[in-house]
Amino acid sequence: MTRRPPALPLRLVGAGLAGLVALTVSGCSAVNQVTTNTPYALSDGVRTTLGPVVADNLLVVSAGKGEPGVVSGALTNNGTDPVQVTLTAAGEKTGSTLRVDAGGTVYLGTGTDLGETVPVASVDAAPGQVVALTLAAPSAGTTTVQVPVLDGTLPQYASLVPTPTPTPTR
Repeated sequence: MTRRPPALPLRLVGAGLAGLVALTVSGCSAVNQVTTNTPYALSDGVRTTLGPVVADNLLVVSAGKGEPGVVSGALTNNGTDPVQVTLTAAGEKTGSTLRVDAGGTVYLGTGTDLGETVPVASVDAAPGQVVALTLAAPSAGTTTVQVPVLDGTLPQYASLVPTPTPTPTR
């Protein structure tokens, strides 16, 4: 006569092992940061924050070094008060000041009448390089980020490339 071990203890051992395997496999996500929860620039530009203002996809579009350019991106105010933000590219003496309403977004360099134009008289870097862009707000301080310079090679930026102002000849 063969004796069979009781079924209940084997089931408990099997359930315990299955639970241990599940904890071991899911343990990686318990100690590692979930990358998709980290804010990042969704396009070709860079992202930064200045107090309650989040600047997304900042970049400069220009035909070349020493040529005029325009800042492209978006400023979103997550605060409860309006914020005046001044953007100044490297080499510029003065910047462009924009009002960003509480809970609002201001689009920059869209190539349409839906956005604000932030001109750069002479870009200090060639397309493919980076240029310093300073954002300042009286209520939030100042931050400087390195933003890429792009030209009109990509179709989404072609309409943003400013045309140089001709120099008068005598």
